Amino acid sequence: MKLLHIDSSILGANSATRELGAALVASWRQRHPNIDVQYVDLAREPFGHLTGELIAARSGPVAAPAPEVQHDIERSEQALNDFLDADVVVIGAPMYNFSIPSQLKAWIDRIAVAGKTFRYSEKGPEGLAGGKKIIVVSARGGMYGEGSPAAGLDFQENYLRGVFGFLGVTDIEFVRAEGLNFGPTQREQAMSAALGAIQGRELLAA
Repeated sequence: MKLLHIDSSILGANSATRELGAALVASWRQRHPNIDVQYVDLAREPFGHLTGELIAARSGPVAAPAPEVQHDIERSEQALNDFLDADVVVIGAPMYNFSIPSQLKAWIDRIAVAGKTFRYSEKGPEGLAGGKKIIVVSARGGMYGEGSPAAGLDFQENYLRGVFGFLGVTDIEFVRAEGLNFGPTQREQAMSAALGAIQGRELLAA
């Protein structure tokens, strides 16, 4: 079994998603000692914006690309292969300005590839990356859950569920810590509840 662990928070040791993601991966290791874990830190080694040169390379061989373009092509291919090879993907996804970090969006742009993770046919789009489990560790400074007055501003979890569903992944779970900026008491309670869910839910490591 292969697990791909993605971090995207820019907050380092102060990151809630990094703490929760590490706990989740540790739980998987405990239940599956032989699991192969690959870790990617998108804040430390970010992808750039998607470029026309990369799109052209996806369409066919490019004659003598510039060194920086060739490097991007190789990294993008590696990211795609790592995603396709993984049985489980754990994604640390904090909410930034109601959405996801740009670093995470740049990674998604590398794995959403026509003919590889999705395709179009006469019947419409078809996801090609099914058969894997994705667990998103979601952290938000405010409250955006169902029934919250700010629920309509959640373009973070809705986007992630939508884009991975488009790629064919139907087994998607969220471990959420909300209201982290509402004071130390709320933060402690939210983190404790999320950590409890990670430790107590056998489903996460089924």
